[in-house]
Amino acid sequence: MHNNDILRSLRYTFDFRDDQMIHIFSQADMEVSRAEVSDWLKKNDDEAFHPLSDFKLAVFLNGLINYKRGKKDGSQPVPESRLSNNVILRKLKIALQLKDEDMLEILELAGRKISKHELSAFFRKPEQSQYRVCKDQIMRNFLQGMQKKYRGNQEE
Repeated sequence: MHNNDILRSLRYTFDFRDDQMIHIFSQADMEVSRAEVSDWLKKNDDEAFHPLSDFKLAVFLNGLINYKRGKKDGSQPVPESRLSNNVILRKLKIALQLKDEDMLEILELAGRKISKHELSAFFRKPEQSQYRVCKDQIMRNFLQGMQKKYRGNQEE
């Protein structure tokens, strides 16, 4: 998945306004402008669209953790320069204080049923034999399930 799609999905799910998005970035010690946020949220075919780097998405996710859970004392975690779906999933789990059962429920809301063992494989170290790559479809399903859980079913 593209980083911009993930950012747009999170903004929609939690109904963040531009000033809240800027505040979340600042929670991880990065100052961004309203124009930058706006350009990252535009559709890919818009000429003002700018791709969001892995580093900046990592900053946003670290800021989301601080925004949702409160900032820890001491130095902040260093944002990753390369992100994978596994890292994004882990950061969302931390930010929203989700247990495995919560994550499985969110995936089921999007019509994706996986076992607890499959889910735990996404959080293992890549060197471990049980490690599994979180594919884009799982990430999409998780983001869709989050929308249903946190926004409710908009069609009803």
